[in-house]
Amino acid sequence: MKVLIAGGGIGGLAAALSIARHHQVVVLERRDAFGELGAGIQLGPNAFHALDRLGVGAAARRHAVYTDELRFMDGTTGQRVASMPLSSAYRTRFGNPYAVVHRGDLYQTLLDGCAAERNITLHTNCSVTRYEQDPARVTAITDTGRRFTGSALVGADGIRSAVRGQLVGDGAPRVSGHTIYRSVIPMERVPRELRWNTVTVWAGPKWHFVHYPIGSGKFLNLAVTRDDGARDVVVGRPAERTHVLSEFPGLSDTARQLLELGTDWKEWVLCDRDPVERWTDGRVALLGDAAHPMLQYAAQGACMALEDAVLIGQLLAGAAGDVPQRLEKYNAERYERAARAQSVSRAIGEQLYHPAGDAAAARNTMLSGLTVDELYDKVEWLHGARIGGSGEQR
Repeated sequence: MKVLIAGGGIGGLAAALSIARHHQVVVLERRDAFGELGAGIQLGPNAFHALDRLGVGAAARRHAVYTDELRFMDGTTGQRVASMPLSSAYRTRFGNPYAVVHRGDLYQTLLDGCAAERNITLHTNCSVTRYEQDPARVTAITDTGRRFTGSALVGADGIRSAVRGQLVGDGAPRVSGHTIYRSVIPMERVPRELRWNTVTVWAGPKWHFVHYPIGSGKFLNLAVTRDDGARDVVVGRPAERTHVLSEFPGLSDTARQLLELGTDWKEWVLCDRDPVERWTDGRVALLGDAAHPMLQYAAQGACMALEDAVLIGQLLAGAAGDVPQRLEKYNAERYERAARAQSVSRAIGEQLYHPAGDAAAARNTMLSGLTVDELYDKVEWLHGARIGGSGEQR
């Protein structure tokens, strides 16, 4: 059996690795080379479980930075509000570490895995714009008219997925009104006393600032977000340093010191979509951001795509004429969890990262009153999830 995958991003390559254990896979990437934009990415224990199932866990770990804690700060007062240790107790409870990596390092790990797999064929300059199917097969059609036929098509072509456009037809993504600015700087430029081995969030009124080490600790990833009501889509546009600094005048001293280290800033306007229940159409299924794009605030977008990939590969193992039924089972098993992650990601921005005044004070009181075990309980449903050997989540 041959399975087509539209999109060669993290989700598409992960799906290729998972499915290729049992079937031939053809990955159709729209760009002229396989590569990944972006900077830092956080990987929870659920992501490492999925990477292990895909056979690339050890390689991914070689590039990871294992941070000591998730730290939440009041960005205006500089007060340390709460901390979730990522120590041995955390790893014992959730079965894997929490780590941060450069997105490009994670992507290269998946790409190397695909290149070494003889059941995977990688094509560039193949932008899938639509599909056709009959009871026995499905054909992906590119913008240049090339046609690729297989037994199934996985739409892993991102938040602006053409496959989703045909399957769901829900138009353009929702523009969140949040602008994020990103910079990556050499760690040697960071004062030693600020080289924290943590994922740190500074929360302020309608803004927040996140930073953590990446690239085996050689770089510091900076990401600062403002709820500015932006309505136009922006993807990776260069931003002037003076503009970035002027957007966050209320930062406390330490956070300001770190922000001022940033150079070569780029900006994005964040987008997501409302959850939809239907990800399948006969022999076609959506995966990752094509199925459930979410804001970054729960740090689970890539983790969810990796989970999708593991499950769809398991369910397609041994598939023959029952491909549509197996894809429907994949949809049914993944929908509620992914929809919850989408909703929680929005809520984190509104309720934790961006409150002001009395709402911010109430947030600080609530978070600071939680014990470590209670913090672990809060993330159990996300970090503790596993894809079981028979396909179930537990």
